[in-house]
Amino acid sequence: MNSTGDLTNQAPFQLLLTPRQAAKTLSICERTLYGLTKRGEVPAIRIGRAVRYSVDDLKDWIKKSSENA
Repeated sequence: MNSTGDLTNQAPFQLLLTPRQAAKTLSICERTLYGLTKRGEVPAIRIGRAVRYSVDDLKDWIKKSSENA
C-alpha cells in the first residue's frame, strides 16, 4: 500500500485488505473499524477466523457515507 492510503493506486492491487490495512486506508483506528464492522455499517468478509475488507465494498461505503452527510 502506498503512503497516501489511496484505494486505487496499490501495487500490486489487492482485492481484500486486512483490518490493519483497511483502517489505515480509511484513516481510522482498528478499534473504530471493528466497531463499525460489528454494527454492520462496514461490510466485512470472513475467511475462517480471518476478517478481510473488500476494496470495492469500502469504496461503496465511503460513497454512501458521504451522500448521507
